[in-house]
Amino acid sequence: MAISIDDIKKLRAMTGAGLADVKKALTEAEGDFDKAKELLRERGLAIAAKRSDRETSNGCVLVKAVDGFAATLALKCETDFVANGADFIALTQSILDAAIAAKAADLEAVKALDINGQTAQEAVTQRSGITGEKMELDGYLTLEGENVEVYDHMGKHTLCTMVQTNKPAAEQGHLVAMQVAAMKPVALDAQSVDQKILDEEYKTSFEKTKLEQVEKFVEMKLKKAGLNPNLVDSEDHIESNMAKGWLTQAQADEARKIIAEAKVEGEAQLKMPMIENIAKGRVQKFLKESCLVDQEFQFGDGDKATVAQWLAKQDKELKIVAFKRFTLVAD
Repeated sequence: MAISIDDIKKLRAMTGAGLADVKKALTEAEGDFDKAKELLRERGLAIAAKRSDRETSNGCVLVKAVDGFAATLALKCETDFVANGADFIALTQSILDAAIAAKAADLEAVKALDINGQTAQEAVTQRSGITGEKMELDGYLTLEGENVEVYDHMGKHTLCTMVQTNKPAAEQGHLVAMQVAAMKPVALDAQSVDQKILDEEYKTSFEKTKLEQVEKFVEMKLKKAGLNPNLVDSEDHIESNMAKGWLTQAQADEARKIIAEAKVEGEAQLKMPMIENIAKGRVQKFLKESCLVDQEFQFGDGDKATVAQWLAKQDKELKIVAFKRFTLVAD
């Protein structure tokens, strides 16, 4: 049977599929819209299954706040070509709009939302079949309550943030949302940092400090012997510098002996209370750099005020209640 252009346009609007795919499905379904939609869905599933092991390192991240409910949502794909397509962005927006309207609690609830007569997950699968790329919903974050400002970094749809204040402060909230995008805080304040993160940070700082102290001791021993530490700081460098004539065989052998002995001696002489204090100081530095309210505010008057101090200058009662951040780009 003949398939009219109006029927093709109608099904394309319903499914987002390409014109050729829609025409083929309608022809095979003999004009039955429901059957044609099912054919498109099945083809999308088949193509998506073939690509299930591929990496989705690109995509679209959008953010929105309406009537006391804010959310950011990421729809991932394989290439930036697809990610930047108008249809892909529109699909992400339609799913986010539905999530906001339903005040969806989590990603599973988002996947089950109705998008033009099919679930959001089915809509994504169908789009995957059209583009030939693996796609997946990810990165769904929410904030509930008033006074939430949202920010799509540079309008590129790859990094979005949400910031909630304790009172109306649109301008200040927007600037802090930009701060969250730029400075990647891990927590609101020191009290909000997960103890596991603190423990791991202390452990890393402790071991790093021990290693640095031993290296200083080794360097001191090498210099005392008249050897340049930079020429013998690794076995590869020793071999390379010997080949260049910058080290003799005798100097290389002496350096190896000094390094081996100095490491043992240096470790034996480590002062643990000093190591612990340095490690604790590094943890404090980490907190200052990683906790939002303690970070140096990047959009102020250049006076090196922290975020909390800058907010207090705007309004002594103004505070950040919560924030969320999601990015597709490796920080």
